[in-house]
Amino acid sequence: MTADPSPPAMRLASTGTIIHGISVGEVLGVSTLAGARLIGGGNGLDRIVQRLNVMEVPDILAWVKPHELLLTTGYPLRNTPQSLGRLVADLDERGLAALGIKLGRYVDELPGDMVEQADRLGFPLILLPNDVGFDDILNQVLTDILNRQAALLARTEEAHKALVQIVLAGGGLREVVAEVAGLLDVSVAVVDSSGQILSASGDGAALRAAPPVSAGEYTVVPVVAGGHHHGRIVAHSPAGVMRDGDIGILERAATVAALVVTRQEAVTAVESKYRADFLRDVLTGRGGTRVAARARAFGWDLERPVGVLVAEIDPEWDIPPDRLLSAWVTALRRHDPNGAVAGFSHEVVAIVGSGVDMARLAKDAVASFADCRPATFSTGMSRVAQGADSLPDAYGQALKAARVGRQLHGSGAVAHFDQLGVYRLLSLVNDTAELHAFVKETLGVLASDDDAENADLRRTLQVLLETNLNVAETARRLHFHYNTLRYRIGKLERMLGNFTEDAHLRLNLTLALHVLRMRGI
Repeated sequence: MTADPSPPAMRLASTGTIIHGISVGEVLGVSTLAGARLIGGGNGLDRIVQRLNVMEVPDILAWVKPHELLLTTGYPLRNTPQSLGRLVADLDERGLAALGIKLGRYVDELPGDMVEQADRLGFPLILLPNDVGFDDILNQVLTDILNRQAALLARTEEAHKALVQIVLAGGGLREVVAEVAGLLDVSVAVVDSSGQILSASGDGAALRAAPPVSAGEYTVVPVVAGGHHHGRIVAHSPAGVMRDGDIGILERAATVAALVVTRQEAVTAVESKYRADFLRDVLTGRGGTRVAARARAFGWDLERPVGVLVAEIDPEWDIPPDRLLSAWVTALRRHDPNGAVAGFSHEVVAIVGSGVDMARLAKDAVASFADCRPATFSTGMSRVAQGADSLPDAYGQALKAARVGRQLHGSGAVAHFDQLGVYRLLSLVNDTAELHAFVKETLGVLASDDDAENADLRRTLQVLLETNLNVAETARRLHFHYNTLRYRIGKLERMLGNFTEDAHLRLNLTLALHVLRMRGI
């Protein structure tokens, strides 16, 4: 049985809110009801009784509450036997547990359609003994309910104390999960927000298949702290049955798990800062003489040939840096367990062995970042660095590759430093106004997209330069007639100069077209 995601609405009883109860079948087992007889609705004996009420007026429907056992002598019904069949449906619709009635005094027998309705709805109809007073039934059943409530609350409180004691003694999720599994005799796991099992006890295969919400054999309770969803605690019972109070224990366990998770996050945050500070020093050449030894303390191997990757959140997105770091940590764990990774203000830096496929690593990091879509980040990759002393240069290469790659290809670009070519040199020009002036002076009106023909002519010029002025090949690529292309060449030369004979002018034109491709300049 799983937690009901939408239980019937309940109002407060006079003695407070009763959240546990006993089944109708258990009610029939109390001594005062030894002579009671079930006359309809036998399929509803597992309905839960949380309170009792006595029917004294015909319009009882306005006064009943869910999970009530309603008792009556039939006096309010003596003049309306034709409505008794409808009464069962109305009581069932309001969530009542059962109806107990005394016959022979005001109502001699129940109509057949009332019993048929009770059987169809699984709504228990109980024939009460005439020699038992309602006060005796009320006292005994209510005492049983309150005793059950007290016992379940005491069990939940004891479980809570045991779980808290585990945490105070330095225990973590593994110990909390083991304690809950032992208390409930079920398989239990704590799962993070991405679905990764943090700790489990019991049937691991079943727990890995757990749905995100309660269903079938699974009961799921969210792990929440400070308004932040940290994951969920999952209980798996092959029999599909959870005992009374088990949900309460799971809820207490989820609270304790939230404390453990937030404690670990605090520790991780401090460790992450130390890692980031150390890696920043290494990448800026301030790591000192014991870089390799200090790196080993973090589980990093910087004594081998490595490559550096830099991932920057693209400017149009406002995403917390820790989300990007989490994606890269997840991806790096699969590719290089001894790799280094740390997050700075707006970027993540990873250092991996030279044998790692950095393009594939970057692709996996994008997949791990899927929860943040449509946000994107751009990634740059360096050449292989031979040792810690070469890391500052490799870091600069990866950073440049990320930024130039974004200028060339837009947000979400992945670029290697060796693939930048002439763009690597152009990116060294810090004066973007000078670059704009160079493009304007070299291309003239073709530098602007104000006229659609300008972009068309610029495309023709670019292909001509790429084919080293091979007219036939250019015409084939652009699907132009040979004479059409000759006409366009003449027009371009009138606008730009005699570039077909001036190699220096062709170089300037090629550079200007490259600058135009660099977005963000």
